[in-house]
Amino acid sequence: MATEVSRGITVSEADRRAAQRRAVRRRIGNVARYTLLTVLAVIVLFPIYITIVNSLLTPSQIAARPPVLFPTDPAWGAYADAWNQGSMSRYLVNSVIVTTLIVAGQIVTATLAAYAFAFLEFPLKRTLFIVFLATLMVPFEVTIITNLTTVVNLGWYNTYAGLAVPFLATGFGAFLLRQAFLGVPGDLRDAAALDGYGHLRFMVRVAVPLARPAMAALAVFSFLGAWNQYLWPLIVTKDARYRTLQIGLRQLRATSIDQVNVTFAGVVIAALPLLILLVIFQKQLVRGLTAGAVKG
Repeated sequence: MATEVSRGITVSEADRRAAQRRAVRRRIGNVARYTLLTVLAVIVLFPIYITIVNSLLTPSQIAARPPVLFPTDPAWGAYADAWNQGSMSRYLVNSVIVTTLIVAGQIVTATLAAYAFAFLEFPLKRTLFIVFLATLMVPFEVTIITNLTTVVNLGWYNTYAGLAVPFLATGFGAFLLRQAFLGVPGDLRDAAALDGYGHLRFMVRVAVPLARPAMAALAVFSFLGAWNQYLWPLIVTKDARYRTLQIGLRQLRATSIDQVNVTFAGVVIAALPLLILLVIFQKQLVRGLTAGAVKG
């Protein structure tokens, strides 16, 4: 009996030591993981930090060596100069209008296309979906001449329509929302059919609410792409009435050659809506991108 007790104590001690070793390995792994994430975060955020710092320095401080990494006497007037000298308010309004049109258009067209590919049956369905995905591999520069010719022929040159219409549909959005719609349980579709729901009613009341994370992710990606456009607004507009914020930054740089801090302030103003958007929708963005990745 004493031998059995000693064996029990020995086994219990071995289990405890093994658990301690696993806990130590877990802690070491967590420390290594968080250290790597911290380093990567510093690498990603450092250029943003330098841009903000330079916007608060004078041109002589920006040119100083070694560089100034923290503004002891911030020059907040650079933001007022950027806003007034660069007509940032006009460009900001234009960017908001064009971006809103593009985001709304992409969500509507992607929702309709994704629902059709997910729930409807029609000839060449798989082939058409592959064609949709193939459009993702076509660079915008390949279609820019055709799009410009079409816009000019339609009389949309130097208008909001010319800025927005070529981007109202996206293959990526159709793919993303289709994957979200495929995650809708079949029981819900059967119950909706028994209740007399048609396709439009089922899409609006059932499918779309369940796919909101994916739609939020699509809205964020659409906003980023539309807000940062430079080449298309440059060639499809001819005056400041319709030009967007990115073109305004280039003109601000040209008119403030000796005031580099003003240019940096303009960059911060242009990037601020993007940062706010990402902070607000970060959870929806992650949920939208991972929706349907795990089933069960």
